[in-house]
Amino acid sequence: SYNGSGMSVMELSHRSELFQNIMDDAESLIRELMEIPENYKVLFLQGGASLQFNMVPMNLANGKKAVYVNTGSWAKKAISEAKKIQGVEVEVIASSEDRNFSYIPEIPTVSSDAEYLHVTTNNTIEGTAMFDVPEAAVPIVADMSSNILSSVYDVKKFGLIYAGAQKNIGPAGLTLVIVREDLIGQVEGLPSMLDFKVQADNDSMYNTPPTFAIYVAKLVFEWIKEQGGVAGIEALNRKKAALL
Repeated sequence: SYNGSGMSVMELSHRSELFQNIMDDAESLIRELMEIPENYKVLFLQGGASLQFNMVPMNLANGKKAVYVNTGSWAKKAISEAKKIQGVEVEVIASSEDRNFSYIPEIPTVSSDAEYLHVTTNNTIEGTAMFDVPEAAVPIVADMSSNILSSVYDVKKFGLIYAGAQKNIGPAGLTLVIVREDLIGQVEGLPSMLDFKVQADNDSMYNTPPTFAIYVAKLVFEWIKEQGGVAGIEALNRKKAALL
């Protein structure tokens, strides 16, 4: 019985004040933990990071060019899906596939005609991670699914960050998207569920959100805050890594 309501979180209407408070608290906490500026929207979506492989090029590079860094299995999938979006020109400007993705490749200068540079910050299968954000004159899009909230990143250096929740945030079924406001609404006529503007205008409630997953995410955010925030978690992670 959540807050004496007689209902569990899974029974609450997502339109109710009780759940709105959960949503507001979750957003407030993640903004605090990652120091997310006011000109970024925080979206609680569905479909996993895999859906973002499509949503990102559809919203940010429809009819234009996007550049990618290929550092492993998930980057390859992101590239493959972007190529399926009609009208999007996809260019891979750096890759470590030549040595079985055993290193992070040097990223060359990105041409100004690209709409964004896509990177994957942690490659769980291959065991590599990108801690230093590359310099680029275009917005950087990052798939942080497997290391979000485990290392400190400066959100201001990114145009968009996305992460499936099931690694570090909460149950499967929730996807966190942090997107700079000027990148929203660039393309008209997208399917509503795949349109960042529709999702942002409806505060992630265009359809019923994954209420229980958002509630658990809020609890995890509270726990991370108690551990000293993301910096505290990173320090613990480096201490564990040093043992190896």
